[in-house]
Amino acid sequence: MNLSPEQVSKYISRFIDILVDYSPKLISAFLILFVGLYAIRLINRIIRKIMIQRNLDPTLTKFLSDILLWALRILLFVTFISKLGIETSSFVAILGAMGLAVGLSLQGSLSNFAGGMLIIVFKPFKVGDTIEAQGVVATVLEIQIFVTKMLTANNQTVFVPNGSLSNGNIINYSMQGERRADLTFAISYDSDIKKAKEILLDVLNKNPKVLKKPAPEVFVKNLSASSIDFAVRPWAKNANYGAVFSETLENCKIALDEAGIAIQPYTIQK
Repeated sequence: MNLSPEQVSKYISRFIDILVDYSPKLISAFLILFVGLYAIRLINRIIRKIMIQRNLDPTLTKFLSDILLWALRILLFVTFISKLGIETSSFVAILGAMGLAVGLSLQGSLSNFAGGMLIIVFKPFKVGDTIEAQGVVATVLEIQIFVTKMLTANNQTVFVPNGSLSNGNIINYSMQGERRADLTFAISYDSDIKKAKEILLDVLNKNPKVLKKPAPEVFVKNLSASSIDFAVRPWAKNANYGAVFSETLENCKIALDEAGIAIQPYTIQK
């Protein structure tokens, strides 16, 4: 197609007219974009400082600031295209349809997301706590949005989905700071009950890791068909619980042997 100089000049003139007419919208739109991006970063930084000053959980602080950041970015983008003169109603409808489709395809992930929100807000446990949940006993390393990362006693890393974690039973062994070990020693009916009780209680009192308050307890728990069952219940700090549990088993066995009191082979331990 051959264009005459007059046609070329006409097209150029029309293009310049359109550019001149549209340039205020273009300039204002990009001005809003650049100023908005700067303002979003500033607002996000201020909000983070406020949450840190209020001693909010670090996981919650990061999560809320990230949500705020993306919400403001989406709002800025819609404002930007609207300023350019693009119709936003159809664009918003498309975003809504895409969101619904993604939501239906990621129902499990959304459940984990909601579970993560519940854990972060209601705090049934925090990083560093030892918990039992979903058949796992481990120390919490990190509370992520979709999963919780934990470390077992034998150094295995476990990732538990937040959806199942928030909907199931959670035993937090660290929340109270102290923990009681529940052990049961079974001795024969020929043994001296008072002497056995004194020996067991003396073992607990001599262990410096066993707390004085709450005081350790030793009492007859049950008179079974072939044995007298003693409940032995020492208290310990969470950090000393494992040591107190094993030392109580060992020291009670040694002390009863030295006193000539035989432990029945089906001694119960909890």
